Amino acid sequence: MAIYKNINSLFYIFITTHLLIWTLVPSLTNHNLPLDTIEALAWGSNLDWGFNKHPPMSALLPEIFYQIFGPQDWAYYLLSQICIVVSFLVVFKLAEDFFDNKIYCLLSVLLLEGIYFYNFTTPEFNVNVCLIPFWSLSIFYLWRGIKNNKILDWLLLGLFAGFGFLSKYLYIYLGLAIDVLLIYMIYSKRLNLKCLVSFVPFIMILLPHIIWLTENDYVTITYGLLRTGSEEASILNHLKHPTIFLGKQIGILLPFLLMIFILVKKFKININLNDEKLFFLLSINLIPIFFIFLTSFTMGVKIRTMWMTPFYISFGLLFVYIFKSEINFEKMKAFASIFLILFLISPILYSHVSITKTDKRTDFNGKNLAQQAKLYYETEGKDHGKMEYIKGNEWIAGNISYHLPERPKWIYSSTQVQLCNKDMKCLTFK
Repeated sequence: MAIYKNINSLFYIFITTHLLIWTLVPSLTNHNLPLDTIEALAWGSNLDWGFNKHPPMSALLPEIFYQIFGPQDWAYYLLSQICIVVSFLVVFKLAEDFFDNKIYCLLSVLLLEGIYFYNFTTPEFNVNVCLIPFWSLSIFYLWRGIKNNKILDWLLLGLFAGFGFLSKYLYIYLGLAIDVLLIYMIYSKRLNLKCLVSFVPFIMILLPHIIWLTENDYVTITYGLLRTGSEEASILNHLKHPTIFLGKQIGILLPFLLMIFILVKKFKININLNDEKLFFLLSINLIPIFFIFLTSFTMGVKIRTMWMTPFYISFGLLFVYIFKSEINFEKMKAFASIFLILFLISPILYSHVSITKTDKRTDFNGKNLAQQAKLYYETEGKDHGKMEYIKGNEWIAGNISYHLPERPKWIYSSTQVQLCNKDMKCLTFK
């Protein structure tokens, strides 16, 4: 029991330290919020059931924080880390169902520090970061549903699946894995039809967004397809893009694999698909990757590196479960050393880049631009009254909206920035 308490303490020390470091480092070294965060705040200023690029969840969460903290940059770095830490906590709790010894649960989470999606890229709150906790919670309640077959667990699966889909459509790859797994388990009579109740909250949550989509010409789907480069038709793309995709994934996972290499005595793999726990972990980890690779192969489209952000959140759990009998606890000091190096070098590198490179979005003087816009509006539009709206792109207009105390609502425009009153009488800001 004392060992268990010690492992729990180490875990909570780790996630607290992670949260503090990755909130403080960007807060102290960046002068402006990153592009995607400003974009999310712009959307949040004028909330709807969808936007020109993404569904609404990534706008809703920053808007909640804005209503609490206002234009305090550190709050949005904190929001990102809450998403990461919640995911770590979910993985740890899920691992408790897979291992008797909690050291394996801790390792399942610590290994994730070897994947830069969960440290270096996290200060920028965006749709990928927003998706991670809902991805992990969906996996958690899917397992609970399979294990206990309780209505509440299935309802919570549907709830978090709905939130995941409203974060980013990329959730569909986990959704496909869940569907494949449930169909197989129903067919093999390991589950009954009670699991289908999960579709009730899922559909209820998605329905307003689906209505919004139909009323807005499926603009977010069109944007997503354009981001894949699907308009660049070429037979070679069906081989080039999947090959590049696989190469990048190997590169991303190298530090993670190094940590595994240090931990394991020998790479002896015994895959027993009759092991329900292993079958579950293989399914929810590998099926989404297989489907996204298949998308690239069949359609010849690019898979952007950052899209893979949520896909590896339970990879530590999978690898620890496969190699648990081969883990060499005599090498724990070596593992701890590598972990600490990776844990510390990532924020150090981030700080170095943030401080030494001065042409980044995070070096933009958004506050100064906002004051210029306010002065221009007050000088040129004395009879306009209060500024209520701002038209423009998400970056320029979004920065002005975020940094002004009156926080005008953002409206997308591909032309020049316009500052408008409640009657939409506008001044073009030059």
